[in-house]
Amino acid sequence: MSGLNPVVIIPARLAASRLPNKPLADIHGEPMIVHVWRRAVAAAIGPVVVACGEQPIFDAVTRAGGNAVLTRPDHPSGSDRVFEALQKFDPEGHFNAVINVQGDLPTIAPAVIRSVFAPLETPAVDISTLVVEITDEGERHNPNVVKAVVGLAEGQRVGRALYFSRATVPWGDGPHYHHLGLYGYRRAALERFVALPQGVLEKREKLEQLRALEHGMRIDAALVETVPLGVDTQADLDRARQLLNRLH
Repeated sequence: MSGLNPVVIIPARLAASRLPNKPLADIHGEPMIVHVWRRAVAAAIGPVVVACGEQPIFDAVTRAGGNAVLTRPDHPSGSDRVFEALQKFDPEGHFNAVINVQGDLPTIAPAVIRSVFAPLETPAVDISTLVVEITDEGERHNPNVVKAVVGLAEGQRVGRALYFSRATVPWGDGPHYHHLGLYGYRRAALERFVALPQGVLEKREKLEQLRALEHGMRIDAALVETVPLGVDTQADLDRARQLLNRLH
């Protein structure tokens, strides 16, 4: 892509209340974080680096042949961990865009990772992310399913994100979009974002991306077809093993 030289960074830490040591969970003989790393490599966007909160994650990734960077274990968010890893991996600023892939998506399609990069084609976009249309009525009203307010015309695949909420918005007939927590940043935008104070609405909704909107940053979202399986519980892990079983 002209003008953008991206690096993919996957933040990972061992502390997880519902599934301890989650990145190291075994899936067909390999830690989950290694599966995510392989998917990101297959996306063929740029080099892939795992931002590790602890030494065992670093060891698992490097054993598999991957790039890994040790970061402070106490970062308040994944974006802070990504920024520290970026500075350590590329102190000269060679890479001017960053794709942040969550470390608990072992079945994610490489094409989905590529999709998050597309909105950065527009120079005015600071941050890019992904949405998928909600088809389950229960998800429409579930506060754990974060909704993105994006006005997409018929056939439009990328649009400007106006708000994110746990509420069912917007009102009226039409689609609702589930926000998927993958992000693309211009490097300067990520540097600005991690230096910003928490926003009022960010604290209220408990959604970090609102900090960017509250401070005037532009987020565009690309529409994809499926929600990648996020592993948060033992049941999710069992499902991931089933999904990946056919590949082994």
